Amino acid sequence: MDTYRRENYEMYKRGEDRIKNYTEEIKNRVLTRMDVSRDISDEELWALIDEAVAEQTEARPSLRMREAAREQIFHALRGLDVLQELIEDPQITEIMVNGYQHIFYEKEGQLLQWDKRFSSGEKLEDVIQSIVAAGNRMVNEAAPIVDTRLRDGSRVNIVLSPIAIDGSVITIRKFPERPMQMEDLLERGSLSQEIAEELGRLIQAGYNMFVSGGTGSGKTTFLNALSGYIPQSERVITIEDSAELQLNDIPNLVRLETRAANLENVSEIPIRQLIRTALRMRPDRIIVGECRGAEALDMLQAMNTGHDGSLSTGHANSCRDMLRRLETMVLMGMELPVSAIRSQIASGIDVLIHLGRLRDRTRKVLDIMEIDGIEQGEIRLHPLYHFAETGEENGRITGKWQRQGTLLHREKLAAAGLEEGCA
Repeated sequence: MDTYRRENYEMYKRGEDRIKNYTEEIKNRVLTRMDVSRDISDEELWALIDEAVAEQTEARPSLRMREAAREQIFHALRGLDVLQELIEDPQITEIMVNGYQHIFYEKEGQLLQWDKRFSSGEKLEDVIQSIVAAGNRMVNEAAPIVDTRLRDGSRVNIVLSPIAIDGSVITIRKFPERPMQMEDLLERGSLSQEIAEELGRLIQAGYNMFVSGGTGSGKTTFLNALSGYIPQSERVITIEDSAELQLNDIPNLVRLETRAANLENVSEIPIRQLIRTALRMRPDRIIVGECRGAEALDMLQAMNTGHDGSLSTGHANSCRDMLRRLETMVLMGMELPVSAIRSQIASGIDVLIHLGRLRDRTRKVLDIMEIDGIEQGEIRLHPLYHFAETGEENGRITGKWQRQGTLLHREKLAAAGLEEGCA
């Protein structure tokens, strides 16, 4: 049995080496004929590849080998090498590269290992530099960690070796080509029709909302869906570390993105600076993709200075935990009494929405709470909705959203003429 396995493995390796040598030879022919003095189109590159393939007659490759070589060469020269196939698969939501030999991806909630790998560590580094250059970022030994995005908007985090001990790491969070609307979330069972309608009225009336949840709980997707309720007559400014939001139905939209400092004396432009700049740009609403630090203070100040309907997200395990994290983030920017911070939070944020990813990998709205002022020095939360599990069917969690209270502060609804029909 061992001899049989060894012979099969050696046969497989010979076939793999044959394909690799054939592909490298074709690629070298294409590179010698490429006009590097100008940008060539995809059609021209395909023509060069086909010409080189047609000329290679000695190897006598099969049709399948030729087709595989064509795609591999094109992706190596124009795309992201072995990652390109994963990038183009609409069912894949996350791609994880752990060194050049190990690639994992998430598809339909399942974490799987890719049977392909980069040809070498040097090829992985080439792809990394291609990604950061396209996003106008820089990563090197002096700055080995970077956040950027692909041309399609997918979010990318990169950590170079030797900070990543077993080889450079790439993590890509993909986003759908078409931004997810509230109807899509309803179809997936992420919330109920009643909740969607009530949140729609609150957004239109200008309630300030903060969306919390853990990693991968769908905060950015939910923020995109909520933005569909923003009136088209308003001027909206989005501020992000790496642009991910896809607000396509707002004509008067300004998108701002942070910039990292580099070795060429280009100064850093952080989120705090962008929020202060946005306040001078006559916004009706400000949307901050995610608050991670001191920018929480600037976001709260914007919410407290007439920019009703502003939105943001943050990492937390519950609505109450999000309030504590906001307090900590504000203290990162300025030494203030906790009572003053809580006053800013209570007067700035109207509604908290907490999302979660359940054990069946589905994403749902778990809690919606209204902030109801301060009592005995603590921020008082008034529950509106809670998702209660009822069991499991065919591996899927079942449950329902329970209404736990009605909205207390209805002044904005009344001013917008939307109070009727809102529970």
